Amino acid sequence: MTSRRLTMKWLALAAAALAPGLTWAADEWPSKTVTMITPTSPGTGTDILARALAQRLAAALKQQVIVDNRPGASGVLGISAVHKAAADGHTLLYSSASTAVIAPAIVKTLPYDMAKDFVPVAQTAAGGVLLLVNAEVPAKNLRELVGLVKANPDTYSYGTWGIGSSGHLMMEWLKKQTGMKMTHVPYKGVSQMLTELSSGVLKVAWADPGSPVPFIKSGKMRAIAISGNARGPQVPSVQTLAEQGRPFDQVGWFGVFAPTGTPPAVVKRLADEINKIQASPELATLMQTINFEPPPVKTQAQFQSIVVNDLQAWKKLAADVGVTIDN
Repeated sequence: MTSRRLTMKWLALAAAALAPGLTWAADEWPSKTVTMITPTSPGTGTDILARALAQRLAAALKQQVIVDNRPGASGVLGISAVHKAAADGHTLLYSSASTAVIAPAIVKTLPYDMAKDFVPVAQTAAGGVLLLVNAEVPAKNLRELVGLVKANPDTYSYGTWGIGSSGHLMMEWLKKQTGMKMTHVPYKGVSQMLTELSSGVLKVAWADPGSPVPFIKSGKMRAIAISGNARGPQVPSVQTLAEQGRPFDQVGWFGVFAPTGTPPAVVKRLADEINKIQASPELATLMQTINFEPPPVKTQAQFQSIVVNDLQAWKKLAADVGVTIDN
């Protein structure tokens, strides 16, 4: 289905939500605690961003906003919980691109359809993920890592935060581009992976831009590349993949979704409040602290367009590198 048709489908679904019995005034919401489910473990980059937003959104809405971590099954457990929830604006999804648009590209059967069952509300962050090596690995950039791995085929393994994660697909793409031979080691979360990378049990890994910073600054691991189109504020010397001759067009992002059928007035108020938070100097400072460049504030329609395009792009990439998950 084309991007235009997917966008029109979302607009039609939003219009349908205006049917009698579903119209709410924005000032009637929220009437109780808002739960923001994130399909990741506590302490991950996604979790940190979700909690930063929840704290500020609670102040804006004058209602409690809590983060509920539901990791597992490539994000399926957490997203399914939001899919099953009432479409009344009190249960939301906070997701990275990995779980929102990459999982649908690789998992053969899902209990939901991201294009039909969720309304993209607002983007909250955008940036790359870091390619890391243990401090003892003699590679200081991507070219040196490629040379090292090709000289020692099947000697080095690489870790990511799960099968079908953006790190997994990016490394499989790099392997195909360069001829490297490496085995994927999927972890249930970033924390254990970084612990094993810092100790030398694991030699190479991909991780979100924020979690590895303390390990990098302590000298236990080295970042040698970052995906996306901008360097990380906390590691400004680390070049992007594109700067090292391997352009990678897809940019990682984080954002809020609501179940389809959520009243449009509620969706609009949510988008407006989140965008106000995104535009604040306080949040800009926080984002740089956790190694993210604050993204330009985007309208709901712009975020919808990003989601539509990425669903198609990651599906193509997954097919090109041959990554699928049977469930």
